[in-house]
Amino acid sequence: MTRPVVAFGSISAVLFVITVFALLLFFGVANESSVKKITQQFFEPEVPEDYIPLYQEAAEAYDIPWTLLAAHHRIETKFSTMNPLLSPAGAEGHLQFMPCTFVGWSHPTCTGLGQGDMEESEKTDPAVIQKYGGYGVDGNKDGVADPYNLEDALYSAANYLSESGASQGELEQAISTYNHSEEYVKDVLFYYNKYEEQFNKK
Repeated sequence: MTRPVVAFGSISAVLFVITVFALLLFFGVANESSVKKITQQFFEPEVPEDYIPLYQEAAEAYDIPWTLLAAHHRIETKFSTMNPLLSPAGAEGHLQFMPCTFVGWSHPTCTGLGQGDMEESEKTDPAVIQKYGGYGVDGNKDGVADPYNLEDALYSAANYLSESGASQGELEQAISTYNHSEEYVKDVLFYYNKYEEQFNKK
């Protein structure tokens, strides 16, 4: 039986860096933000190559940067590796939409945080979504707008971000509309700028 080869040198280097920054944090030389950024560099997943054309197609349809869409996907579900694709608050799918945002806040069951109490068939019906002014989109043109379908989720997120100001260059405003947390806005902008630098170098 062939034994797996483990790159102990690489692991040791990572552990060394983390230990150093943990000590710097302990002694007040570094702050939590800098430690977070360093650990992100070592453990950050790459943007899945297969997803890039999907980002580009959805973003082009709504005139927003595809790197912004990729940044949201990274923050929301770590490129759909979160399991299940359902948050404790009730946000659903690859891009974590609350049902009322996806279907429309004018739906009679929409109050509070936006979980709603609509039938499952209503959640994915483009006609219902149009009626109640939601952001859900049937991106793959199969007659269903499903937040658990990646193409639909990306088109829906692009739609939401575009309507929130991203198509006019108001990226921070659009991100804040998606999630009002200041930390969320900073995190999305961090990855947006990272992907802009990585993929759109001139």
